[in-house]
Amino acid sequence: MPQMGTKMKKQPLVGVHTESAWIRFILTGTALLFVVFFLIIPLITVFTEALKNGLEVYFASVTEPDAQSAIRLTLLTAAIVVPLNFIFGIAAAWCITKFQFPGKTWLITLIDLPFSVSPVIAGLSFVLLFGAQGLLAPVLDSLGLKIIFAVPGIILATLFVTFPFVARELIPVMQAKGSEQEEAALSLGASGWKTFLFVTLPNVKWGILYGVILCNARAMGEFGAVSVVSGHIRGMTNTIPLHVEILYNEYQFTAAFAVASLLAMLAIVTLIVKGVLEWKGVVDGKG
Repeated sequence: MPQMGTKMKKQPLVGVHTESAWIRFILTGTALLFVVFFLIIPLITVFTEALKNGLEVYFASVTEPDAQSAIRLTLLTAAIVVPLNFIFGIAAAWCITKFQFPGKTWLITLIDLPFSVSPVIAGLSFVLLFGAQGLLAPVLDSLGLKIIFAVPGIILATLFVTFPFVARELIPVMQAKGSEQEEAALSLGASGWKTFLFVTLPNVKWGILYGVILCNARAMGEFGAVSVVSGHIRGMTNTIPLHVEILYNEYQFTAAFAVASLLAMLAIVTLIVKGVLEWKGVVDGKG
């Protein structure tokens, strides 16, 4: 029996702030100032300039033929790129988290490659590969295919810069969930396909949605790689960011800000949905 007078060892208190009040004030104030000056004020400026000449001019700017063509191309690119990234992200995350195989480290490194390579360099590499003087030019000419300065090049460039998003969101989620539930389902007689559909996917659904949202936002807002491969053909290969650049360079500032406001609204919606998904994932215990 321990003696009554024995002193209990004090345990450190978890969650107790050790920083002084003025340090917390400085850090919080710095973060708020950063958000105000680099996020809120630019957004307010975009919408203010877009609506400066009234709603009639605003709607005329976003509905004129070149703007509509840019919007359609941007939506088409996202509609192709996002599902492909969805399939690749699930397959890559599944392989990396569930299996051991030669080259696994290389696969993880390659997934992170677009984060470390400039989009302009990525676009240039596509030009050197698929351009008129590129390595594959004779093959493409014989098949009658045009990649660079056409829609396929824009899709390829966008696909390159966006393919890490879904995979990178799913890998840590799948690692945290482990394989116990899949193994239990298989031991009870479920097929591999049923296990994947009814056990694996429901467990990582919030990670999938989060990755898809980020992928879609990047696909619609990509500028660097698309600028290199598009050729800036007005009404044909200009996406929304490229159309904004052309309008701004032509001193059509109101029209440029009006079209840019579409991307700004996309960013706001993305942040809202992202926050809802994060909250929903935490509430459901799946975050």
